[in-house]
Amino acid sequence: MKHDEVEIPSGAAFRLARARVPRCMVVGNITGADADIDGAVLLDIDIAGGRIAGISPAGLPGTRDIDLEGRMVWPTLVDMHTHLDKGEAIPRVHADGSLDGGALGTGADRANWTYEDMARRMGFGIRCAYVQGVSAIRTHLDSLDDSAEISWNVFRDLRTEWDGRVALQAVGLAPLDIFLTDYGTRLADLVAASGGILGGVTDAIGNLAGATAGSIDGLLDRFLRMAEKRGLDVDLHVDQSADIGAFFLPDVARAVMRTGFPGRVVVDHCVNLALQPEDVARETINLCAQAGIAFVTLPTPMMYLMDRAPGRTPRWRGVTLAHEIRAAGIPIALAGDNCRDAWFPYGDHDMVDIFRQGVRVFQLDHPIAETPAMVGPVPAAIIGAEGFGSIEIGRDARLILFRARSLNELMSRPQSDRIVLDRGRRVTDSLPDYTELDA
Repeated sequence: MKHDEVEIPSGAAFRLARARVPRCMVVGNITGADADIDGAVLLDIDIAGGRIAGISPAGLPGTRDIDLEGRMVWPTLVDMHTHLDKGEAIPRVHADGSLDGGALGTGADRANWTYEDMARRMGFGIRCAYVQGVSAIRTHLDSLDDSAEISWNVFRDLRTEWDGRVALQAVGLAPLDIFLTDYGTRLADLVAASGGILGGVTDAIGNLAGATAGSIDGLLDRFLRMAEKRGLDVDLHVDQSADIGAFFLPDVARAVMRTGFPGRVVVDHCVNLALQPEDVARETINLCAQAGIAFVTLPTPMMYLMDRAPGRTPRWRGVTLAHEIRAAGIPIALAGDNCRDAWFPYGDHDMVDIFRQGVRVFQLDHPIAETPAMVGPVPAAIIGAEGFGSIEIGRDARLILFRARSLNELMSRPQSDRIVLDRGRRVTDSLPDYTELDA
């Protein structure tokens, strides 16, 4: 059967026979299924009632089976770091390729962020992700002033609208010094009332204040105590610049241990880590392991922003130490970050594309067997999205069927003809047209 001839029965039980699945994306033992050179196994996947009813080593396909003939099947993916509130604003905003330009451009555009404008753009981004096989998203929401009420109202409404199709989480994002003010207390309360995650930024970017060596401990202690008091997890933008002196990742780890913070802690970006001396980097990674911190790295916008100067070729990749972090046993995920905004003018909320670019940027192949987990089970575990990002008996059948028969083929072509299943049913929606944003 050719890929474009695959027909998914609507509402009926069926078997995906001879599906090639990355072993790192399957939960449970599969006795008798041998992995190929890329760590993928050939399986039969039974689907009934919209759920995974069985997983077994591939046998001879039956006449009623959908024989995939070794094509790849993945779970739908998890984007644990994006900015839906900023996104899809091109050409209204201009991206100049700099960190300061991203902050200033976003700040200027915020005057346009009415409820209707944000609902249109954020909904557009979610639809792009859903059609391309993303079923869980954590978005950061700029929460710098009282306009945060609008952002969080839009988010709560979209979370209700997409419930059952895309699991949505939100992080209230603000500079750490905001939490020293009365507004910071109100923001923490708003985040808690909305079922969100408390977020912070250590860097001075654009006209936003950043931490200093003398202030960082007090800022972090205050931030973590406010989160703990409300039972919130935290998600921090850390060390996004190439300023070696503005390096606060070790301080974050020490603050988590010093305060005994009991919730989940995620650090984002951390590109400055790659510029530190080897001994400092090694000691910092060990501190993060002791503190139980998880990482998310954002390869496409960071490659775009870091080490940029007019007429000069960048000298470094602008990303964090993914190999060393993984080797220390610390969870690290790949995610999309900005999409068509003042920080990064490209992208389509496509986590398959992020995976393909991440493999190349970080050289996450040779071996590649565990790398697919960085867009599925790893981010799902980090953000507590139980049941997403992996294939497991009893879970909803949220799957992506590719034409590719191997990771090499998947890496070599965009796979724009993928088939997405949502609870066993084929997603037939088209990608939204950019004309919808013309208003």
